[in-house]
Amino acid sequence: MASAKDRQGKERVIKAFFFGTAFISVVVLALIMLFLFMEGLPTFRFISPGHFLFGSDWYPTDENPDFGIFPLLMGSVTVTALSSLIAIPLGIMTAIYLAEIATPRVREVIKPMVELLASLPSVVIGFFGMVVVAPFLQNVLDIPVGLNLFNAALMLAFMSVPTITSVSEDAIHSVPRELREASLALGATQFETIAKVVIPASLSGISTAVILGMSRAIGETMVVLMVAGGAALVPGSIFDPIRPMPSSIAAEMAEAPFRSQHYYALFAIAIVLFLMTFLFNLAADYISNKHKQVGAATL
Repeated sequence: MASAKDRQGKERVIKAFFFGTAFISVVVLALIMLFLFMEGLPTFRFISPGHFLFGSDWYPTDENPDFGIFPLLMGSVTVTALSSLIAIPLGIMTAIYLAEIATPRVREVIKPMVELLASLPSVVIGFFGMVVVAPFLQNVLDIPVGLNLFNAALMLAFMSVPTITSVSEDAIHSVPRELREASLALGATQFETIAKVVIPASLSGISTAVILGMSRAIGETMVVLMVAGGAALVPGSIFDPIRPMPSSIAAEMAEAPFRSQHYYALFAIAIVLFLMTFLFNLAADYISNKHKQVGAATL
C-alpha cells in the first residue's frame, strides 16, 4: 500500500514538474510578445498602418524619414516563396527515396549526411553563398550582381531541405507496414503504393515538415543579410537584390537611437514578421490536422 502511495506521489511530482515547465514556456512567450507590441505599436502614432505596410520608401534616417516597408515585405514574401519552390520538392523526394527506395546501406550513409547539413551554422551557409555562389551566378548568368533574390532563395532552400527531409522521412516510416503489404498484394507496383498509399497516409507529418522548413526560411536573418543584396526595392526579377524584413532589423537595430521613430519602426517590422509567421503556422496546422483526420477516416 505504501508503495502505491509512493508511486502516486512521484507521479504527482512529475506531472507538476512538466506542468511548471510548460507554464514557464508559455509565460516567457507571452512576455516576449508583450514587449514586442509595447515597443512596436508606438510607431503608429507618427505613421498610419496603411502607409507603413504599403509605403514604397524606406528611408528611416533621412531628415524627413519615410517608413514604408512594402519593399521589405515583398522581399520576405518572394524569397520565402522561391526557396519553398526549391526546397519542398527536393526535401520530400529525398525523404521518399530514403524511406522507401534506398537500400539500408545507402540509407545509413545518406541520412547522417542530410542531418549533418541541418546543423550547419547559418553564417557558414551565408558565407558560402557570398564567396562562392554569388561570383558563380554573376559569371555564368552574366548578371550585374550575384547577391540577389535567387542566391538568397538557394541558400535558404539549402538550409530547409535537411529539416523537411528528416521530418518527412520519419512520417513516412510511421505508416503501418500492413498498408504497403495490402497494396502490393492487390497488384500495385512499388511506385503506385508510394504515390497512392504511403504519401496520402503520411501527409500530416509531411505538412509538419514543410511548416518547419518554411518557418526557418521566413525568419532567417544571417543568410539574407549576407547574400540578398541589401536593396530595399520591390524585386522585378529573381536576379534583383532585395532586403527582407529580418535582415533590415538585424542591420539597423544597433544604429537606431533608443526610443526613436526608427527604433519603434524596427519593432513594428518585427510585429509584422511575427504575425506573418503566426498566421502561416495556424494555416499550416489546420492543413496538417485536416490531413490527419482524412487519413484516420481512410484507415
